Amino acid sequence: MKYQIAILVENKPGVLTHVSGLISRRAFNIETINAGYTEEDAVTRINVVVNAYSEMELNKVIHQMSKLIDVIKIVNISELPSISRELVLIKVKADTPAVRADIINIANIFRAHIVDVGHENVVLELTGEQDKLAALTDMLSCYEVLEVARTGPIALSRGITPIKNM
Repeated sequence: MKYQIAILVENKPGVLTHVSGLISRRAFNIETINAGYTEEDAVTRINVVVNAYSEMELNKVIHQMSKLIDVIKIVNISELPSISRELVLIKVKADTPAVRADIINIANIFRAHIVDVGHENVVLELTGEQDKLAALTDMLSCYEVLEVARTGPIALSRGITPIKNM
């Protein structure tokens, strides 16, 4: 089963390597991982989606991660009411005006943004839930998809309490 974990860590070199190394040593597959700034300059938020055999095994890894010196807080977002979004960039071959028009129509249906247009390609940007991104990718599969880049999901818990206070 897939679990989404939010990890607050001190903004120091090597912390991401320590966290990902600990997860992989426990034989969990990291589906996605991303890290970025938070509202505090000294804190980085790492979002990880892992494929774990059971929640009990996942809790063991979370317990071990919490012992790392630079880890501030770990929360299993999968257990909470939350908002999750992902970003995808898709480059599609569009070497004729008719194909370009079709791709633009598909983009409009999904409310995707066209972020680059060339003589032979179009680049689309879409943010949303994984199902929506998969549906857009599926619709564009009729055309020649040249390149895809996805961020993996990031999530925030619903309500007023930030994860650092949970």
